[in-house]
Amino acid sequence: MSAVKKWTVFSVRAALDAKTISARELTAEFYSRIEKRNPELNAYLTLSPERAYAQADRVDAMRASGKPLPPLAGVPVAIKDVISTRGIRTTCASRMLEDYVPPFDATAVARLEDAGAVILGKTNCDEFAMGSSNENSAFGPVRNPVALDRVPGGSSGGSAAAVAAQLAVGALGTDTGGSIRQPGALCGVPAMMPTYGRVSRYGLIAFASSLDRIGPFATTVSDIAAFLAVISGRDENDSTSASVPVPGFFAEMQKPVEGMRIGIPAEYFGEGMDPEVRQKVEDGIEVLKKLGCRTVNLSMPHTDYAIATYYIVANAEASSNLARFDGVRYGLRVDGSSLREMYENTRGRGFGTEVKRRIMLGTYALSSGYYDAYYLRAQKVRSLITRDFTEAFKKADVIVTPTSPSPAFRIGERIDDPLAMYLSDIYTVTGDLAGVPAISIPCGVTSDRLPIGLQIFAPAFMEARILQLARAFEGATGDSS
Repeated sequence: MSAVKKWTVFSVRAALDAKTISARELTAEFYSRIEKRNPELNAYLTLSPERAYAQADRVDAMRASGKPLPPLAGVPVAIKDVISTRGIRTTCASRMLEDYVPPFDATAVARLEDAGAVILGKTNCDEFAMGSSNENSAFGPVRNPVALDRVPGGSSGGSAAAVAAQLAVGALGTDTGGSIRQPGALCGVPAMMPTYGRVSRYGLIAFASSLDRIGPFATTVSDIAAFLAVISGRDENDSTSASVPVPGFFAEMQKPVEGMRIGIPAEYFGEGMDPEVRQKVEDGIEVLKKLGCRTVNLSMPHTDYAIATYYIVANAEASSNLARFDGVRYGLRVDGSSLREMYENTRGRGFGTEVKRRIMLGTYALSSGYYDAYYLRAQKVRSLITRDFTEAFKKADVIVTPTSPSPAFRIGERIDDPLAMYLSDIYTVTGDLAGVPAISIPCGVTSDRLPIGLQIFAPAFMEARILQLARAFEGATGDSS
């Protein structure tokens, strides 16, 4: 297949300013690409051409009138299908919400559109964002555009695949245990999880409320910064959004990285990592050292408990959040002879296997007699994991690790082994539990040409520092576009 033009936020602006393309023409180009490739990738579940072309026409009218264009003018973007979009079907990749159309936009979506972005449609994902491979979608798996027999990662696999295949310039995903960074690594695109509270969760259909975050995928680190600058900031509709000023990411990114302290935690380089992943990440650390960074060896001793802690906390919150899907107010309803039977019929048919598994595990962890032994203890360990990060950042400015212990695995390879699937997130769940920001950036490929990701953590609300280092790495490795 011939290569398609790789558009970025900045090349779109340049083309609009030079009048070599209109926003409507660019939108049509992307819909043409989607028509050709989406049947094999299954990255998009719903397209929104009427809304997209109306927005493109508004941008073109602004340009024709000589008005200054907003920062994302005409940029085609995709939205993960767990984020509410007014008038556009929002399914959470579940039969439970197969026909649900929200009456409002999520704050992040509204901010993108206010900045001129063109919403192309909604991307496939694991059902209710529960999964690491995008195989749990009720509407079929997404295929990795790099290798069609491989998973794109999850749960935001459709968003990662859409950007990697250039079916969108950028996309929003969500990260609860690695669901932005892991698919970014497996598809070979930059993918950012901001600090908890940096981006409003208003309009995000909740999986685990103390963990869920919205963040961007893009083809370059500069584009990540462009999207993050638009969607960040306090939102009165979300009490968990932070009243922390949004810095000038682009100005911060220009600063030199020489002298930056790079923390290397021993626990993230243990057994179970693919040898090629280890080698490429170690090579990436050498690149950072050549840029003038200084490595610091760290120990984060509670890392080994992160997966168990995460799957207690996240599943407990999921069991509570998903109780609202009962067939009474909205979504699927399967009637029965009694209220209880209606609940059972609705939830039995509406939820897939993995969602049912997590609801049951979470309900058990919260049940009388087990709350202290499981949920309360997990919250205490979560505090210890957070303290590991706090102590590490006293010695290092950032922490660098692999994103995923392996490259993209084959579709079907782990679907019947939940533990093996859960371990895909072993290097990412810690950041979610601690509330800190992180990015995955490409750092080479395996001998089979499968992408590998390098992960950078920073202290809370220090996304600018992450972007600064990520941009320097991208420039040094020649991966920027």
